[in-house]
Amino acid sequence: MKLSHFYKFLHIIILSFVFFTFKIFAVENIDERVKKLTLELRCMTCQNQSIYDSDAEFSNDIKKIVKNKLKAGESERDIKKFLVERYGEYILFRPLMNYNNIFLWSFPFILLIIGLFFVLIKSKENKV
Repeated sequence: MKLSHFYKFLHIIILSFVFFTFKIFAVENIDERVKKLTLELRCMTCQNQSIYDSDAEFSNDIKKIVKNKLKAGESERDIKKFLVERYGEYILFRPLMNYNNIFLWSFPFILLIIGLFFVLIKSKENKV
């Protein structure tokens, strides 16, 4: 009889340990995702400092918004889209790839092609 109580008690302890362990990992997972996402966002009141690194009131509000949206199950892409709609694309350290800024993304490659073109012309002039 005493042995069966021991096993019940042990069973409850093991189940509670597993439950609290998973809960702690879930909280850490959300905190890590908040950190990862807020490192990619720019603080609007600080000078090019990330939301994660800033202690401004604006940054703390954005951290809360991001954490609440992650807890609600929204994806990082949806959260970024929401923040861009609300604050503009300046809030992102890495701008989005869209029609409005295609020149920004393609300009380095255009410069590379023009540079290679001039190198080829100069090398042909030296051979002649």
